[in-house]
Amino acid sequence: MKSNGIFHSVCPLDCPDQCGLLLHKEDGKIIKIEGDPNHPVTKGHICNKVRNMTERIYDEKRLKYPLKRTGPKGEGTFTRISWEEAIHTITSRWKQLIQTDGPESILPYSFYGNMGRLSAEGMDRRFFHRLGASQLDRTICSSAGSVGYKYTMGDSLGMDPEETIHSKLLIFWGINAVCTNMHQVALAQKARKQNGAKIIVIDVHKNQTARLADWFIPILPGTDSALALGLMHILFAENLVDQAFLQQYTVGHEELRVHVLQYDPVTVSGITGVPVEDIYQLARMYGKTSPAYIRIGNGPQHHDNGGMCIRTISCLPALTGQWQVKGGGAIKGNSAYLAINSTNLQRPDLLQNKNTRVINMNVLGEALLALEPPVKSLFVYGTNPAVVAPEGNKVRKGLEREDLFTIVHDLFLTETAKYADIVLPATSSFENTDLYTSYWHQYAQLQQPVMEPYGEAKSNVEVFRLLAKEMGFDDAPLQETEAEMIAQALENPRNQYLEGINFETLIQRQYTKSTIKPLFPGVLPTPSGKIELYSQKMLEDGYPPLPTYLPLVDDGDFPFMFVPGPTHNFLNSTFSNNQKHVALEKEPRLHMNLKDALAAGVEDGDLIRVWNHRGECELKVIVGENVLPGVVVTQGLWADNHNAKQLINSLTPDRIADMGGGATFFSGRVGVEKV
Repeated sequence: MKSNGIFHSVCPLDCPDQCGLLLHKEDGKIIKIEGDPNHPVTKGHICNKVRNMTERIYDEKRLKYPLKRTGPKGEGTFTRISWEEAIHTITSRWKQLIQTDGPESILPYSFYGNMGRLSAEGMDRRFFHRLGASQLDRTICSSAGSVGYKYTMGDSLGMDPEETIHSKLLIFWGINAVCTNMHQVALAQKARKQNGAKIIVIDVHKNQTARLADWFIPILPGTDSALALGLMHILFAENLVDQAFLQQYTVGHEELRVHVLQYDPVTVSGITGVPVEDIYQLARMYGKTSPAYIRIGNGPQHHDNGGMCIRTISCLPALTGQWQVKGGGAIKGNSAYLAINSTNLQRPDLLQNKNTRVINMNVLGEALLALEPPVKSLFVYGTNPAVVAPEGNKVRKGLEREDLFTIVHDLFLTETAKYADIVLPATSSFENTDLYTSYWHQYAQLQQPVMEPYGEAKSNVEVFRLLAKEMGFDDAPLQETEAEMIAQALENPRNQYLEGINFETLIQRQYTKSTIKPLFPGVLPTPSGKIELYSQKMLEDGYPPLPTYLPLVDDGDFPFMFVPGPTHNFLNSTFSNNQKHVALEKEPRLHMNLKDALAAGVEDGDLIRVWNHRGECELKVIVGENVLPGVVVTQGLWADNHNAKQLINSLTPDRIADMGGGATFFSGRVGVEKV
């Protein structure tokens, strides 16, 4: 490995932009990270998170070698051990558990802390399939909305984001894109400059994205589907629909026309908090402006009605025929364009018992405390559930169980790792070979090692190879190289868009675009082959077949709706323990409306207590007009730092959303008072 030079790389974070990077090395160390100006979409611009990544990968707190717990769980007292002892300890305990409690007593718990396909869903999945462990339903992020969108459009297929420079109206719906999709903002600003495009933001919080908009529309949490239905009511009533498109490319438009009569603007205003005149203005702008584009965010789906909400919003471009206009349409996600062969990568055929139980990751606390037969061992990687998972107090109580044998594989001694019996040091993405596929733009990228493994750190692939060997598993799929796994993953004849992308082309070209074709004219992967405004499949699955507003579940008699949104300088809990990023973000705060603050005797900057039946937090308050009355919003998941009163997911429900097993982080209610 070269000690000096500039090396191509890719951002590993769970972010739609998946930037191309250039890493500058001197004397074997990465000294600077910058954007790759030749990347077709990200064009050399990167966020603070990645620009300061060297602070993370060379952080003195980074784990260098395996550890064994020597103190009480949660205290973080460990002693150094060898890899041989660590692997032997884990596999000996697992062999014993398989004998006494069966393999389903072991549960992997992971997510996409590193978006590399091998790191997140490669050798780990193969190993746990072969082991026969309980299966994890990884639904904490986008599953509800993905299912809802698929009912309408058939798969995660949207427009090409590069074409949004042609849009004349861009609606950011439930996405703080400045923080979570910055290059979509850059494209929108280019459209504004060259086309006079208008940017509209619909959100529960006047965040960074809302502040740059031409028009910010505040909305009450969990009511977005009602607003979309109100827009449909006006579009049909004022003949602002594309009848020819509806006739040719949709099913159910006649039923929908009748159905939305009940969602008149007065009714919708009462539900959403959006004034009647604003609903009319928005509908007319959308109906009369072409091309018009909707960027559907992650926010609205994190409600009890989240799947139906995204299903409803995704119907709007069909009504005005925007899918046929360059620069028109929508994006919820574009992962289908780069869909790999998951069967090849994950090898579910290695799982002998096809009835192995499946545990939804959103109910981890309940699973650790009440599931029968009990989970006896937990292997955590690529996530930090002590901070990230809902009902955080319940999760941490479960992690405290002395009879729960917990292993954590991470770069740092996270809040979760402090509860572990064995902690394993993980490599960063810059130390691995891995495949990256964006779920927004349509380029695949290859990461090859740029730095030597930090200390004794090992990749997920390497760790699960070692575990397989020690368990005595000699199956060929558990011994394959990273190059072989990537080649197999890219061999997907079912995905026409992946044609021409393979391991060799990715070595030759740092980024390779999927073979994009316009969705229309064409056949969608829905049962009818068309956009399904009326979905017979939804009816068969027990849902209303037409887009419908469904109120949130009763979360108790607390006065405020609570939305814990993302922050600018962290990604979930990643970076929240790194000094540079914490300094940039400053401190956790809660946004509250001025009217509510006056009624509660709270002033800007006060320390306040936020509580419900699940837990409590103490945060500084920002008083103003950034949220509607009756709504409070926080930003970011802050590391514990021995202050459990900053762990906001202590307040969030672990109920399951209407579709896809999704999370309901944004459907909780809280009380607020001055400390």
